[in-house]
Amino acid sequence: MAKVIEGLYYSESHEYVRVENGFGYIGITDYAQHALGNVVYVDMPEVDDEVEAGSEFGAVESVKAASDLNSPVSGTVVEVNEALDDTPELLNQDAYANWIIKVEISDESELENLMDAKAYEEFCNK
Repeated sequence: MAKVIEGLYYSESHEYVRVENGFGYIGITDYAQHALGNVVYVDMPEVDDEVEAGSEFGAVESVKAASDLNSPVSGTVVEVNEALDDTPELLNQDAYANWIIKVEISDESELENLMDAKAYEEFCNK
């Protein structure tokens, strides 16, 4: 069973967002990294790029497949996780400890459209 963490918000496309002081740390869920297999490359946006809830902001490539990344919230990218450039497999080691982008959230009400841990677990078990 994939690990699901309380206190995060989850999207149906298997991204999570951890919210801290108006910033969102966005990454892929444990379920997603299991489905992808060994991650070999992460395509990330640039700092200052705008992301929109439900829209693509990059991609994760694994030995098996490539998967688009969709932002769970809208905002401005303030940081990208540069460690993933050299060691993309960090996503396999711990998907929740290794976020992909940090955004300044422009509309926190969008979080209401996302699932909590319990709802996401049920979604994954369907």
